[in-house]
Amino acid sequence: MQQVLALIAPALGIGHPAPLPANMPYRALLAQQAGEAGAMASQEAPAAEQLVVALPPLPDANALPGGETEADQALIDGRRRPGFNKQLPDRVEQDNPGAVGAPPPEAFYDKYEGEGPVGDLGLDVALPDRWRIMSSLCPQKDKATGQTDRALYTLFPKLAYVCHSKLDPFHHNLLKGDLPLAKGKRPGFLKGEDWFLLLGGVSDTVVEPRSFPIPVGNQTTTNPNEIDTFGRSHSLVLSQTFIVSASLLKGMTAYKPPVVEYRIAVAGNLNHVQVPERRVLFVEPSKGTRRTDGFIGLQEAFIDYHIGRFDTKRYDFVSVRTGIQPMQSDFRGFLFNDNQLGVRLFGNRDNNRFQFNLAAFWRLEKETNSGLNDVSRAPRNDFVFMANLYRQDFPVVGLTSQISATYNMNRERNEITVDTNGFPVRPALLGDLRGREYDVVYLGYAADGRIGRVNLTGQFYAALGEDRNNFLTSRPAEIRAFMAAAEASYDIDWTRIRLSGLWASGDSDPYDKVEGGFDAIFENPQFAGADTSYWIRQTIPFAGGGRAVSLNGRNGILNSVRTSKEQGQSNFTNPGTILAGLGADFDLTPTTRVSTNINHLWFANTKVLQVLRNEGSIARDIGFDVSVSAIWRPNASQNLVFRLSGAVLEPGGGFDDLFAQQGKATRFYSVLANATLAF
Repeated sequence: MQQVLALIAPALGIGHPAPLPANMPYRALLAQQAGEAGAMASQEAPAAEQLVVALPPLPDANALPGGETEADQALIDGRRRPGFNKQLPDRVEQDNPGAVGAPPPEAFYDKYEGEGPVGDLGLDVALPDRWRIMSSLCPQKDKATGQTDRALYTLFPKLAYVCHSKLDPFHHNLLKGDLPLAKGKRPGFLKGEDWFLLLGGVSDTVVEPRSFPIPVGNQTTTNPNEIDTFGRSHSLVLSQTFIVSASLLKGMTAYKPPVVEYRIAVAGNLNHVQVPERRVLFVEPSKGTRRTDGFIGLQEAFIDYHIGRFDTKRYDFVSVRTGIQPMQSDFRGFLFNDNQLGVRLFGNRDNNRFQFNLAAFWRLEKETNSGLNDVSRAPRNDFVFMANLYRQDFPVVGLTSQISATYNMNRERNEITVDTNGFPVRPALLGDLRGREYDVVYLGYAADGRIGRVNLTGQFYAALGEDRNNFLTSRPAEIRAFMAAAEASYDIDWTRIRLSGLWASGDSDPYDKVEGGFDAIFENPQFAGADTSYWIRQTIPFAGGGRAVSLNGRNGILNSVRTSKEQGQSNFTNPGTILAGLGADFDLTPTTRVSTNINHLWFANTKVLQVLRNEGSIARDIGFDVSVSAIWRPNASQNLVFRLSGAVLEPGGGFDDLFAQQGKATRFYSVLANATLAF
């Protein structure tokens, strides 16, 4: 107040007010200034002077050291506003000659007030809604000729910024949910306003030359007079997948979740595979070494209903989703990452600091060669129940923690299942060849985020439960297995250096009453190079130890010794996995990235392999996995992505003990050329 009085006093013709005592109580100051004002009035002071009272500044209850306030530091409870600066920037002067001014109030009216029949009816004048104000300026096609009037673009060249084809996903588009469906152009069962349509299309093309140890068929071979265990190792995979999706959303599409969503996604796959040996692609050796196959699968079909909000200001919500839906149990997909039939209750609290999921899934059968959902067959007697809770900025700011409990209940002991190519998948042809069922609970903790400038992801799981039939002892066994993984990275300008490590326990005694080999439900890890890595991308057949059984799984990192992650059962009598890796990502341009990885792999314990292969000694060293990939995104988006990668496995002693053979390949490769086009 003193400062204000000092500024206006000369204009009012009065002198500067006397300074106020520094420590005088506020009520006493008011009384003193009121008395001075009365004395001035008694001396016939001007009227303006009678109104001037010098008051001290009001004390700020929210004042903080340094003159800051709570509003400066805590726009959101518990968080400081980044980059706060008490020094205001210079005033911005705007000079916009020739700009169109705001229309006068007379331009806005509710009724047509002219003369004639229209005015007599008092009809409302149609104005574009807020979504279509700009697009209403675009020239329309002539219904007779089908041509667009291009003259408007000549008169108003900047119309090109708002007028675009419906096939352009980068601008306002009715097909991509940027505009609501008009009332007269939506299905009758959609009640209310603000319904949005989202259409999607994806083309995924894969060309994959590769090599791995390929066993020779028992009955016959492609090369007469050969009696070796392993034949030639080179093979080729060609795969084309198309995905078409559609969603109907009711809501505002921003700031808050939709009220309801109906979604469906259908995938069609055509694949062709060439291998050098018979009885690899088909159980019948007469069917040869080439296979072309196609399948259409239903990958998503769900209803998502918004039950309500916990906080009307922050839009904390709770929703329920029912049907075939995607679900990932942890940050990197170590345990379960799949599209399955289920029901899920999820939401958030405390301004999104907490997120939670409660879900139950009834696993669908997968088509063998495409890996897509096969809804023409009855679902499996395999159920997954999960609950997880996320907490942001815990235990430190920048790090998100997750605790989870996942229960896998398998009841397939009395089933015999054969895949599309004629190979048995349940039960696996290991040990006593008898059916299995099990109950296992996965207790997990995960962290993802950063600590300072170090990006960090960590995961721990304990698998605890019971297997009703151990395939080596034919007796029940306790499941007690563990897994831990971590990846730390550090950014230096356009380079990210990554350090990865994983340990999954192996079974040290296959004949005791404890199964100690860790296995997942349906893994798809984004870790240590992901599917660029040779070991994660390729499947290694466990020849000589089991029939139609693989040592590891495609797009999986664990040595689980099962038929497949798509159709097989989890197996906790396995050798386990250890990985140590170093990688780097180089963003050469905004559209080009090069990634490199070097991983060293070991078996955690080879006792199980020694028993299954009837070998006295098998080393633990799997070998070095070296890979490099280049990704090019021409539009700096995910709509066009081209990837070319190559990987080489330099086998170690353990791999040689299992698969090496004189005169055959001693080093294996994987090449992946992938083109993804999305609308």
